[in-house]
Amino acid sequence: MSQSINITAIKAFNDNYIWCIHDNEHAVVVDPGDAVPVQAFLTDRGLQLSEILITHHHYDHTGGIAALKQDYPSIPVIGPENKVIKGLTEHVSEGDKVSVLKQQVSLSILQTPGHTLDHIVFYNSAWLFCGDTLFSAGCGRMFEGTPEVFLTSLDKLSKLPADTQVYCTHEYTLANLKFARYLLPNHASLQEYETWAQQQRAHEQITLPSTIAQQRKINPFLQCHDKQFQADMENKLQQTLANAVDTFAAIRAAKDNF
Repeated sequence: MSQSINITAIKAFNDNYIWCIHDNEHAVVVDPGDAVPVQAFLTDRGLQLSEILITHHHYDHTGGIAALKQDYPSIPVIGPENKVIKGLTEHVSEGDKVSVLKQQVSLSILQTPGHTLDHIVFYNSAWLFCGDTLFSAGCGRMFEGTPEVFLTSLDKLSKLPADTQVYCTHEYTLANLKFARYLLPNHASLQEYETWAQQQRAHEQITLPSTIAQQRKINPFLQCHDKQFQADMENKLQQTLANAVDTFAAIRAAKDNF
């Protein structure tokens, strides 16, 4: 039954992406905050929804579950252990694996608290669906975690294979790059990437997916262990930064107020 498998971004709200893994018949959606664009996509492509995957409890990632379950009452809805998320049929945590799209796709789970405490990601050798933990050139706001917890989560993702495709759930790239360029104004790779991203958005094209290799190169939140980066941030932010956690905390706070 080998079929071509594609991943498409379904746009929702102002800047959300609901990622859809699909073949010619079936589809899986990740973080459907709104059912309406998902329903329209499925109808347009003649697809049947087979699973829903959830990374964390925020409403812009879960708000479409109920309506989609009305259309597909028997489908699995897989997400983290959190009673706040209504409609889940299966809870998963780090080390678990799920098979989706009629057993064609296998995904493993990592727990990545920081943005929220319940946050998980789904990944395999090719793809990472990282919700709001990692963004292109940035990371999520730290609503529930601590700097140490969040940095540990980002370290897990940074260690994934370099060619892993990174599917995050917001079009925040230009805003993140503006902050990254403020921190590192002379960073050539950042300058090149910002030019590319500006061209993409000027043509109403998305800036995702990225790759782990690209993020290691341009994402300041993945550079906190680098001693030169720590020294540069001490100078930039006029703070004493003793270690990677201090550095992460300082740049995350600076981004919040940027």
